[in-house]
Amino acid sequence: MGCGVIPDSGLTFIILENEHACMNCRVVVEAAVPVYDVASADEAVRIAISKTGEMLNPDLNYVEINMGDRHCPHCGETLEPAFLAADESLVALELEMTVFNVERDEHAARIARKEIGQRLENIPLDVLEIEEIPEESDEGESSTETASAEDSSSSQSEDESDDVLPEFEELIDE
Repeated sequence: MGCGVIPDSGLTFIILENEHACMNCRVVVEAAVPVYDVASADEAVRIAISKTGEMLNPDLNYVEINMGDRHCPHCGETLEPAFLAADESLVALELEMTVFNVERDEHAARIARKEIGQRLENIPLDVLEIEEIPEESDEGESSTETASAEDSSSSQSEDESDDVLPEFEELIDE
């Protein structure tokens, strides 16, 4: 921020620097997934995870799907992620994704809700957690390590690299 004066006018102005600090965030969104015609809570959770995975893939295959944590509002006791009644269930799932180059937490939350919400129609979503991912400032060290690893791998003879191929093919055949 700076300050300046316009000559011969007596006006003072303030210069605001507009820095957009971009950050990466890990966003966890809770989804309430309905599952029909189930007999147990375990079955409901398995079906909910499968159903959610089908809706998200292939576009959002980088979203991690986990069972949600539910707690009793009165005593705090841990509950199963699925509420089962009359062969129908409502399953709490946590969907986790990383959002890159956002300006602030609210921006990351909006992006995650929009990306996930577009594919999970009629499924309520709630943002549970937003965590800033620290930037890796050791790029110089990692590029040096990568270069030395490439040097050592290129120094192997062609005979050694040929030996790797048959082992890989044997694994495929099994």
